[in-house]
Amino acid sequence: MKSYRKELWFNVPTRRAFINITEQVRECLQESEISEGLVLVNAMHITASVFINDDESGLHHDYEVWLEKLAPHEPVNYYRHNFGEDNADAHLKRQVMGREVVVAVTNGQLDFGTWEQIFYGEFDGGRKKRVLVKIIGE
Repeated sequence: MKSYRKELWFNVPTRRAFINITEQVRECLQESEISEGLVLVNAMHITASVFINDDESGLHHDYEVWLEKLAPHEPVNYYRHNFGEDNADAHLKRQVMGREVVVAVTNGQLDFGTWEQIFYGEFDGGRKKRVLVKIIGE
């Protein structure tokens, strides 16, 4: 069994964003030379997420509206975590959207369902954060 590890780095200038990272993960898979196995893609920060869904701008807008209703950024004094910080909502949004995804690798390709893509979700931008790509298999 072989394994491969790479970190992808992001520095999103806006507070929130959804970034399609599917091609970067595909590049990692090619570099790994693994044809059968599993890919783990993991947000390595507690105010960011990795998830799988459709790359459709209306859906991304709907996520933004829905997440803001679930965990509004303001008023920041609503949250106990916000002593000296203002990102409690980002922690909650990450919890809802998830920490990581696992994708099967078949014949050297990401084995996706129709329309599936991998996204990095940023909920408290303005600084460097990383995503781990770990691939294991043959």
